[in-house]
Amino acid sequence: MKVIKEDGAFPIKMWTDGVPVEDDAIKQLSKLARMPFIHQHVAVMPDCHVGIGATVGSVIATKSAVIPASCGVDLGCGMVAVKTDLKASDLPDNLHEMRCAIEIAVPHGRTNNGGPGDRGAWGVMPMIADKTWESLLMNRFCNIAAKHPKLERGNLENHLGTLGGGNHFIEVCLDTEQNVWVMLHSGSRGVGGRIGQYFINLAKEDMRKWFINLPDADLAYFPEGTKHFDDYIEAVEWAQDFARESRRIMMSQTVEAMMRVLKRPIEYSLTVVNCHHNYISRERHYGENCIVTRKGAVSAREGEYGIIPGSMGAKSFIIKGKGNRESFHSCSHGAGRVMSRTEAKKRFTLEDHALATAGVECKKDESVLDETPGSYKDIDLVMEAQSDLVDIVATLKQILCVKG
Repeated sequence: MKVIKEDGAFPIKMWTDGVPVEDDAIKQLSKLARMPFIHQHVAVMPDCHVGIGATVGSVIATKSAVIPASCGVDLGCGMVAVKTDLKASDLPDNLHEMRCAIEIAVPHGRTNNGGPGDRGAWGVMPMIADKTWESLLMNRFCNIAAKHPKLERGNLENHLGTLGGGNHFIEVCLDTEQNVWVMLHSGSRGVGGRIGQYFINLAKEDMRKWFINLPDADLAYFPEGTKHFDDYIEAVEWAQDFARESRRIMMSQTVEAMMRVLKRPIEYSLTVVNCHHNYISRERHYGENCIVTRKGAVSAREGEYGIIPGSMGAKSFIIKGKGNRESFHSCSHGAGRVMSRTEAKKRFTLEDHALATAGVECKKDESVLDETPGSYKDIDLVMEAQSDLVDIVATLKQILCVKG
């Protein structure tokens, strides 16, 4: 672990040995470490890279304040993975039909600028999504929107149980014993994005109103005890629940699609891990209560299961936390980007992408070139750098990948 300590700033503790870190990410972390309400230090995971407001791959414990941009706009983004009773030998040699079935079962991507007919939203919601919305989410959202009406403008329940685009994915994987796993990555979709951006802007307005100067405008914050603080916490916790339920629905839809292709039942309650990696949580560290914001990091308390995915051509890992105190009981949320999406599209060809995803049933066209494996850090180096944070329980390799 590397420690950076600058005058007038809290320490920055980095689990990045052997992993490249951008200079701009260090500069961003240095600004964050100067905020007066940081608790103890800033913890940095090996997949870190530049983000908006806060570095992706950072764990930020704060006392009596919260920075909306440190959680960002994909609130509750995270992973779910299940181990099924299938073996590799139960799957067909060609997985194209299965990929198509999953793509039909789970809306993904975006068309028509998110308007009517958008393929990334439900036209008619399935019963599982409709019931979840009405029983768990609708009334709470109405209470939030009554206070902040702008949050109601746009897609809402028709995004529950949908994948989105970017780095979100659904994968069928094999572990080292040839067991079949299903794993997916998603967040709170359009409504989470609206909540995140709305409160980021609101915090900036508050800073201007109170004449508070910041090292970075994106470090605008809400002090605890203010109405905007309470409203933000309420809205983010709702978005996190939306994201968790959305992953549960997609997993059900995905496994049902696989069953239709295989024409057999699939048992998948053997191992289930559902974890956020972009969220806020009230926790106790170093003997004090605080708010922990994990911006691209997974909770890794002692014995707690989590998921660390690689890229669409690399290994992924089911892990168990070691409860490392200095990391605020956290670990990385993936491999982490080593270059921007724009740079990836410039640097890699479709031939590069096809080679990097050989053996994986997935899109191999320009729509996913920014997600090609070479745009990510080496997942083995990332895992080695955090060996004191987690133990590996299972190593997975995807054989099918659906992306928006």
